[in-house]
Amino acid sequence: QVRLVESGGGSVQAGGSLMLSCAASGRTISTYSLGWFRQVPGEQRKFVASHAWNRATTYTAYYADSVKGRSTISRDNAKNTVFLQINNLKLEDTAVYYCALAFKPDTRSKIDDYGSWGQGTQVTVSS
Repeated sequence: QVRLVESGGGSVQAGGSLMLSCAASGRTISTYSLGWFRQVPGEQRKFVASHAWNRATTYTAYYADSVKGRSTISRDNAKNTVFLQINNLKLEDTAVYYCALAFKPDTRSKIDDYGSWGQGTQVTVSS
């Protein structure tokens, strides 16, 4: 069983930056794809970014249009942790952010491709 624990959420002023962390245990993540999704009450969980293991090029990062250009997804395999850096935070970034792991390579934005999920961390952006 893979356990994912998100951290780093909080309240931030619009225009600020935040780094979220997702620590995995029970399985090493080096040969798996990991992603970040976010959800607000009453809405579907939406794709934010993925760090896909594609074998040929090791890892490839993908981003939703809503965060592209101001976000960076990365991982530290030694720490078994994946990160999401978000800059220039906007009010619409307010959501619960979830980390997820997929058990196959080249996983991108399809939520059903991910098999293990964390409990989420709240991000609140204020003006």
